Amino acid sequence: MKEKLNQYISKSKVVRSLKFRIFFIILLVGIVPTTILRYGILQNYEKRAVDVRISDVQTQFKILADHLITYNYLKDPSSEVINAELDQLSNLYDGRVLIVDSNFNVVRDSYGISQGKTIISEEVIRCFKGESITNYDPVNQFIEMTTPISAVLEENGGETAAGPQTQENLVRGVMLTSVSTDSIAANISILSRRATIIQFLMIIVLVGMAWGLSNILVEPFERVSSAISKVQDGFQNEPVSVPDYLETEHIVTAFNELLGRMKVLDESRQEFVSNVSHELKTPITSMKVLADSLIAQEDVPLELYKEFMTDIADEIERENKVINDLLSLVKMDKTAANLNIELIDINALCELILKRLRPIAKQRDIDVILESKREVSAEVDEVKLTLAISNLVENAIKYNNEHGFVKVSLDADYQFFTIEVKDNGLGIPEEELEHIFERFYRVDKSHSREIGGTGLGLSITRSAILMHRGFIKVESEEGSGTTFFVKIPLTYIVK
Repeated sequence: MKEKLNQYISKSKVVRSLKFRIFFIILLVGIVPTTILRYGILQNYEKRAVDVRISDVQTQFKILADHLITYNYLKDPSSEVINAELDQLSNLYDGRVLIVDSNFNVVRDSYGISQGKTIISEEVIRCFKGESITNYDPVNQFIEMTTPISAVLEENGGETAAGPQTQENLVRGVMLTSVSTDSIAANISILSRRATIIQFLMIIVLVGMAWGLSNILVEPFERVSSAISKVQDGFQNEPVSVPDYLETEHIVTAFNELLGRMKVLDESRQEFVSNVSHELKTPITSMKVLADSLIAQEDVPLELYKEFMTDIADEIERENKVINDLLSLVKMDKTAANLNIELIDINALCELILKRLRPIAKQRDIDVILESKREVSAEVDEVKLTLAISNLVENAIKYNNEHGFVKVSLDADYQFFTIEVKDNGLGIPEEELEHIFERFYRVDKSHSREIGGTGLGLSITRSAILMHRGFIKVESEEGSGTTFFVKIPLTYIVK
């Protein structure tokens, strides 16, 4: 069972491969037209050959019909000249000729079977009305036709063979003729065999061409795959270049961009590990030094004891912040299914966030202002949105100048609500703007470390906003301040 499954998977991979599909398409494009051409040529030959045979036979039998009138054969079928001519034509066309008079009696049958009998058929009746009827039977390989035996009534009461159409033609009898098409069928058979041989040779050539072209056309994609495998295995770390096709160029460009981003991400992660190790290790080292100092001393003064314990508490708070940021980032990595959506008063939520952060701003004499342009209620996850807005406002306070301001503006339309967080602080260099939402990225690493930054806040904020199907953008000028714009749907969109 396992072997059969492996065989099926192997066949499935072959059928799904680009090389096989190109090979199959080229082969199909070659075989289908040749098959149609072969069929068309044989059909055209058959039709043409039948038309020529009908034309030849009709010409001969129209001449014979005139002779029948001239020799008055319908009344006296004993004419040796006419009988000889009938036998000659029957043998020439390998067919059968029946001559029927106006009473529907068979005057002569070249096979001698129906002679003296009466024959009434639709074809004969229509022929007596002046119609020449022709039927081709490709299955039984014969042509059946009727030829009227017409005469012209002369002024003296006699009859002559039918002449110009301006005179009144009288149908005196009918020639019912069956002509064999065995020779046409034989020629078609010969042509078909030759066409089959030619087509078979063409198919062999097409298979070779299709195989070669499929290899040539797919080769650039195989080089792309090989280069990607080398990168994956660690043997190559340089950008890949396969400019053969526009498609391969697009694939390679996208891959190189991904490779570059992976490099940046890897560097950021390495830096993050270093930073986090430092951030986690430094408070622990400080606490150990302080604790060891207390242990080493006897009769420690109460004031010194309090000072050391206060410092230890600060270090614990610093450690706790780093850990909380890491936990928040992990939670944001989970899907939006974890959102606890409720209808929340956004005005009250913003007021509560600013109330919590104003004491921090007050330490540096920074004004924190809330401007609510209208009452806003929206379906959001209160915890995650609070974290996102808090990070933006807290960053605006931390990276601000003393005596500066932070202005939070809330507005809404019929579909979205917007939050704008503006400050007049340090600003962000233009070349850094595209990176600020990356995880572990910090603009001013030394300053961020001084104020306890981990480079995770904006990444957490962006993740929370995206989980609400919203978006965030930033405008900043170094030395003049920064403005963050957040836009979130009033009604949570379930996807």
